Amino acid sequence: QVQLVESGGGLVQTGGSLRLSCVASGNIFRIDAMGWYRQAPGKQRELVAAIRSGGATVTADSVKGRCTISGDNAKKTVVLQMNSLTPEDTAVYYCNAQITSTRLTRGDYWGQGTQVTVSS
Repeated sequence: QVQLVESGGGLVQTGGSLRLSCVASGNIFRIDAMGWYRQAPGKQRELVAAIRSGGATVTADSVKGRCTISGDNAKKTVVLQMNSLTPEDTAVYYCNAQITSTRLTRGDYWGQGTQVTVSS
């Protein structure tokens, strides 16, 4: 069993910043990648940013230059620093992890989601 616990969402004004954190726990042999997705009302879930175990990152064009993702494999954490937020960033943000368990099975895991609301 693997769990992802997110923190750091909330309400912020346009131009503000938020820092989202996610910690993985459970029967983890290896974390292959971690990332953040978001889903706004009426829209599909979309990738915000992700980081692989080797450190390679991918960031959505919509947040490039405003968001930075970082990870710590030893602590099993991923952090998304978001700056210069706009109302268009309002969404539920989900932590995602691709993990190989101690049984050497690979799975795709999701956190419960954390609300980010940017007021104009």
